Amino acid sequence: MSVRALLLAASVLAAPVHAQVSLTHVHGLAYSPDGKRLMVPSHHGLAVYEKGRWSKAHGPAHDYMGFAATGKGLYSSGHPAPGSGLVNPFGLMRSRDGGRTWQKLAFEGESDFHLLATSWNGGAIYVWNEEPSSRMRRPGLHSTRDEGSTWKPARSAGLDGKPRALAVHPHDPSLIAIATSQGVFLSHDSGERFNAISVAQGTAVCFDLDGKHLWYGSFAGRPQLARTALAAGPPQELKLPPLMDDAVAYIAQSPAMPSHYAIATFQRSVYLSINAGTSWQPIAQHGETH
Repeated sequence: MSVRALLLAASVLAAPVHAQVSLTHVHGLAYSPDGKRLMVPSHHGLAVYEKGRWSKAHGPAHDYMGFAATGKGLYSSGHPAPGSGLVNPFGLMRSRDGGRTWQKLAFEGESDFHLLATSWNGGAIYVWNEEPSSRMRRPGLHSTRDEGSTWKPARSAGLDGKPRALAVHPHDPSLIAIATSQGVFLSHDSGERFNAISVAQGTAVCFDLDGKHLWYGSFAGRPQLARTALAAGPPQELKLPPLMDDAVAYIAQSPAMPSHYAIATFQRSVYLSINAGTSWQPIAQHGETH
């Protein structure tokens, strides 16, 4: 299908803004570049939290996976909405208008990237592909600096466990973090070599937008959230809201208000903090929005 047809199908399937919102799944978490909207990709399109209320975003109700944001747009993978007539899976696609319309970039009909991360300002996109494809001869970590035209595999030496979350530094595209079943790992050379910064089971990773800290979620008998300075120093554990049989799955920071953060959990709860993680306010619990 042509780019024009993809954009047309997206606009035809636009969802109404003011609709009942239920988070049937949570496949990511990101703020809009102006910091006004918190976006939660789910099984039936994008849910948006803005000015204290939830709504469904304008745009197609696709099953978005591997959702990530930059200062210029959104990137995602996933599966098309029923009846759209689009090729499944999406591969890698991009939106320049907040998710109203999407343009295909690479691997249409080949790959569904559950782990996908972008550098906010650095122009890099990283994915973890589960199976070989037309331009990825082996599974594992790959990156592109030209919007998906060419891809570079990463050796990933020192990485241990099953990858569960992926993040890219906002300014240095060669600095990445991966959370796995065996810990949290950091690489300074585009994923060629990794060093462990935590040996607890990793669940989430996110770089601060000023590039000075890495936030990560983990689980070691209980859910944990920590922030560590990239320069030096021990990690600081942050207080979490009460989480029963749950853990942090996604972390996001507002680009407009640096002290504002959001976390989403595996049990589909979403919390906001306006004081850099000192306290948290629930805005969705077990998929039910407030």
